[in-house]
Amino acid sequence: MSLKKRRFKYLGESLIEGNIKITATFAIVVVFLIFIFIMRESLPIFFNGEVRQEITFGKLFKGTAWQPVSDNPRFSLWPIILGSLKVTLIALFFAVPVAIGAALYSSEFAGRRLKEFIKPAVELLAGIPSVVLGFFALMVMASFLKNIFGWEIRLNAVNAGIALGFAVIPSIYSLAEDAINAVPRSFREAALGLGASPWQTAVKVVLPAALPGVSAAVLFGMGRAVGETMVVLMAAGNAPLFSFNPLNSTRTMTATIAAELGEVVFGSGHYHALFFIGLVLFLVTFVINMTSWALFDGLMSKLYGSKK
Repeated sequence: MSLKKRRFKYLGESLIEGNIKITATFAIVVVFLIFIFIMRESLPIFFNGEVRQEITFGKLFKGTAWQPVSDNPRFSLWPIILGSLKVTLIALFFAVPVAIGAALYSSEFAGRRLKEFIKPAVELLAGIPSVVLGFFALMVMASFLKNIFGWEIRLNAVNAGIALGFAVIPSIYSLAEDAINAVPRSFREAALGLGASPWQTAVKVVLPAALPGVSAAVLFGMGRAVGETMVVLMAAGNAPLFSFNPLNSTRTMTATIAAELGEVVFGSGHYHALFFIGLVLFLVTFVINMTSWALFDGLMSKLYGSKK
């Protein structure tokens, strides 16, 4: 290769590397600025005297009612925290077995052509807009489930959780399949050599070895479910009720922000309370995603170390 071509190649690689660094730095800065903005709009609850006459930090965790526009405003976060928890757990209960089962099958049992079909088909769900999933749950799935099981309330946490599960499946599937594929081939060969069947090898050897990565996939899906808005806004009934019954209508933290922020009085206690909800959501999803990353990174280090 001539000197001129080598210089041109080096220049191209340098430009690509610089572009990646700039893009990554820009993304980090944007996330940091979003956090600063949300935190700034939440701080008046703690330090602004006028806002504290209407709402304080203690009121956010006192009582069991979220009624910010009534004659006697109440700002308890417990109903919407409970709503988020119910919908998220139902979504994971539905999505985790499906996603991990699909990842295990496509990695360990499916043929090459079938695997090339399964992976794009599952990940295609990620391309469906959440508003479409919400509309489907609102118009089709809610009536179907109500007619099948005879539920009194058509829009409830179970309906929203199942719809949310469809949005979570691709996220869990992708990470879980990567974790399973990262298990060294020697693990499988050793188990088969000892007389284990392919099914026993997959379930009792490969899956336990990939468990940190699979756990990371579940946590990543949990973060995705906690932060989802349109599905729960349209399919959960949008009622901030403090009820542990999953068949009652409910409202999540994300749905509360989406439903009320557009009509709230700027600078009011209600306005800052919604931003405080956003701050809580940001911190929760950040912790979940960081834990997921740490687990997955630990799995990769462990498995690659075992290969050495």
